[in-house]
Amino acid sequence: MMDDRNALLSHQTFARAIEFIWREAELLDRRDYREWLDLWDPSGHYVVPIDPNTTDYAATLNYAYDDQDLRQKRVQRMTSGYSASASDAARTVRTVSRFTLASDSADGVEVKSSQIIIAYKRGASTIFAANLTHKISMASGEPRLVEKVIRLIDSTDALSAIGFLL
Repeated sequence: MMDDRNALLSHQTFARAIEFIWREAELLDRRDYREWLDLWDPSGHYVVPIDPNTTDYAATLNYAYDDQDLRQKRVQRMTSGYSASASDAARTVRTVSRFTLASDSADGVEVKSSQIIIAYKRGASTIFAANLTHKISMASGEPRLVEKVIRLIDSTDALSAIGFLL
């Protein structure tokens, strides 16, 4: 009976994590970056690596490797109206799917998924595709992002027009 209970709790936690990831995607599409900041655990990292295989983000070059301070500064730039990415930001629609529970514990889960973003700006649409990893803490009772890794499928090519959060 205990195994059934653990399986049920694991399933419920996984479902909550998926809902949380979808909520994050909606906030980003609405450009509600300040509310997006509230999803994060203070110790969390937002990572967009260049090397598709790296796991040591601190020791490699990344498009983004943001701790709490850098996430707040990035959002400030994007919402201030003074940067090109803020004044002419792309409108986005993202789809997140193919959810896989990579690991779970009493404190949280790691969920792998795929993401397609269509970004529309100045009459042109651009597609961004990525594999995502969300590490989500459930320790406080409310989900909090501990780490989000966005592995763009074309990360080693020259990328432009990433004036928004992935």
